[in-house]
Amino acid sequence: MEEKIYFYYTNDLHSNFEQWSRVAGFLKGAKASKTANHESCWLFDIGDHVDRVHPIAEAFMGKANVALMNEVGYDCATIGNNEGITLAHDDLSELYDEADFQVVCANLHNTMELEKEPEWLKPVVHFQSINGVRIGVIGLTAPFNAYYELLQWHVSDPYETLDAYIQSVKQSADVIVLLSHLGISEDQEIARRFDDIDVIIGGHTHHLLRTGETINNTIITAAGKHCAFVGEVILTWDHTNNKLIAKEAYTTDVTHLSKDHSTETMLLELSERADVLLDQTVISLNETIEVKWFQETEMMQKLTDTMKNWTDADCAMLNAGVLLDRFEKGDITYQDIHRICPHPINPCVVELNGDELREVVRASFTKELMELKLKGFGFRGEVIGRMIFSGLEIDTTMHKDGHESVKEVTFNHEQLDPDRIYSVAVADTFTFGRLLPEVAKSETKKYFLPEFLRDLLAYTLRHDFANQ
Repeated sequence: MEEKIYFYYTNDLHSNFEQWSRVAGFLKGAKASKTANHESCWLFDIGDHVDRVHPIAEAFMGKANVALMNEVGYDCATIGNNEGITLAHDDLSELYDEADFQVVCANLHNTMELEKEPEWLKPVVHFQSINGVRIGVIGLTAPFNAYYELLQWHVSDPYETLDAYIQSVKQSADVIVLLSHLGISEDQEIARRFDDIDVIIGGHTHHLLRTGETINNTIITAAGKHCAFVGEVILTWDHTNNKLIAKEAYTTDVTHLSKDHSTETMLLELSERADVLLDQTVISLNETIEVKWFQETEMMQKLTDTMKNWTDADCAMLNAGVLLDRFEKGDITYQDIHRICPHPINPCVVELNGDELREVVRASFTKELMELKLKGFGFRGEVIGRMIFSGLEIDTTMHKDGHESVKEVTFNHEQLDPDRIYSVAVADTFTFGRLLPEVAKSETKKYFLPEFLRDLLAYTLRHDFANQ
């Protein structure tokens, strides 16, 4: 006898609810169909479902996302870095308290003294098919420990974690599934090293594998980002020979499907409740505060000054594109602040010598960087914009073609010393990738959590604009 076993999954929604009611309808329909046919079917999420860029996620600190997953009928989820490092310790500890599904993440550990691991956190969970096939599910998340440890968590090495668990899971399960919020390269390497893993369902790097990828004995799959696609894995188990004989993986574009009415209603209700929760006045303005992406403004200067003082750095630099709109005259609520500065970006202090700092300043004035339409690294805006500085004096010259370049950079009215180390506060966006290589390569990075830039923005408004 042969038995079909089905897994449906989502990954990297990032609280982008535009397609969510379509996703919900598809998943509910798939699960109902398989249940009616007496076939085994489970729904998984691979992390980064929560992203505080959306007012619903912000207002409820991710718990509304969990409620939405409950409503669909998920069976299991692992956590992504957006659940793990954009919430304060207590908020993550309580995030899944009301979850109707299991949460699996073998390499996340609580480091707070005298506090146990959350009851919802499991390293491995097990399911069993209608005809008795045992399925072991392991979860792993990306080890961003520079952030996690400031929040009193630790993420252990994924490979060491698998070494610790894989043999025991092999003994208790016929099929091993890994829910991996590690990224495509790590998934491929795990498939090369661990022959006992049958399926890796991935995320984090937003890769879309329409029909899966097979490495050794493992099928790898992932469904892109924002749930425009929903993933499906189909396993065929031969009960006569007691083994898997087929593994298939597909993704389905759901953007054209009809919306699920009950989910759409729930989203509307959550949106209205979020509006009420975020409708708290931070400050009342007597006049509008302008924001310009490619010009210096009082607002951006004050915010950059706040970041310098907040972090106790020698100097600070912050790109004007982090503020998406101006602040209108009248009451400014936390909802306004969230809309204008929605990014899950934290302040960070790096150490640079004088030559490195001068090069960073020069690079920040290039047209390529200022006009870059960045997607990712926590940035949720349109363009990087002009860099604003605090604690440095920048002397520039304007060329005939409209390009502005740096002539001289001074600190306390003295030229930068190549042998001196300067502490520089930046948005943590620039500590990743190659936007500003000297910043990303700095061997000393101190992140400030759990404050986001918008928390510093609220402080700046209260402190510097209260009488305007």
